[in-house]
Amino acid sequence: MNTPPKPATPSGASRRFTGVSQNRSLERGLEILRAFKPGTDLLGNGELAERTGLSAATVSRLTQTLVTSGFLEHDRRARAYRLAAPVLSLGHAMRAASPVLRAATPLMRDLSVKLRMNVGLASADRAEMVYLESIRYNRRASLRTIVAGQRVPIELTSLGRAYLATLPTSARETLLDQIRRTYRSATWKPIRADIDAAIAKVAAQGYCVASWQPGVVAMSTPLRGQSELALALNVSLITDDAPSVVARQHAQDLLALKARIAHQLEIQAPAD
Repeated sequence: MNTPPKPATPSGASRRFTGVSQNRSLERGLEILRAFKPGTDLLGNGELAERTGLSAATVSRLTQTLVTSGFLEHDRRARAYRLAAPVLSLGHAMRAASPVLRAATPLMRDLSVKLRMNVGLASADRAEMVYLESIRYNRRASLRTIVAGQRVPIELTSLGRAYLATLPTSARETLLDQIRRTYRSATWKPIRADIDAAIAKVAAQGYCVASWQPGVVAMSTPLRGQSELALALNVSLITDDAPSVVARQHAQDLLALKARIAHQLEIQAPAD
């Protein structure tokens, strides 16, 4: 079975929350929920066991518990499970309570409209970046495909590479070693070279650029959230221009947005 990569230690995380799990049953139950991603409707026990690396017997017990607690629905005809409404409620509660989103979203929207660009904010979850907010500037709704909750790979995206630049070397290498195992050696070598170049770019100029989807160029910069949580902020656009051209045109817009968000977070921070 393919056990999913474990997360690297988050930058700025308290030691209290980076040790050995104190409740294995809860952790395994959360692994079941993690197995459901955008584009996944129904998953049976066998598919869940494959995605989580848990035994079939363990998965069966956990799915029954999650159904009775209301977090999964059981489709008897398909003999499979789908996420239930309380999961959506948790996501909405997270977004509504986030100081970073309260500070960042209006500023992101203003920049998106002004420059006619996409603007996003993401946080790391294991080997992927999860969009916390995504402002898509496109008059055609069919092209606004990136939404809050969407996942993109850390190793290929400017968001992920900006996040990697915030990690301590040991944590970064642990995470990259886990990702490397999913690639052939010849494929991984140029990706790793691009990652190293992006990390150096962030250190020198505060941002990095990537074009992992045809015709789309994205720039990202690290952003500190609440509790020193490392996030990544990006702008992107559909263009035939080279990434270097886009960087010359819009790097300062991205960095200025980062500064405005950081300032707004300071204003909103509770007094000691």
